[in-house]
Amino acid sequence: MDLAFQEDACRIRTDHAPANLTVVRHIALNLLNQETSAKLGIKNKRLRAGWDEDYLLKVLLD
Repeated sequence: MDLAFQEDACRIRTDHAPANLTVVRHIALNLLNQETSAKLGIKNKRLRAGWDEDYLLKVLLD
């Protein structure tokens, strides 16, 4: 998780925020792993989803 999402650099440390953010990261990781049309690593899939709205929708809806 740290390579794709840089969890160690995250400065959120109070209350329930770290646990909530971990859940969101796991959901994102699972969605990116399920998307198989692009033969990219998780980090590059995240970048592509950030740049390309059509690819983002493919990740979220397929």
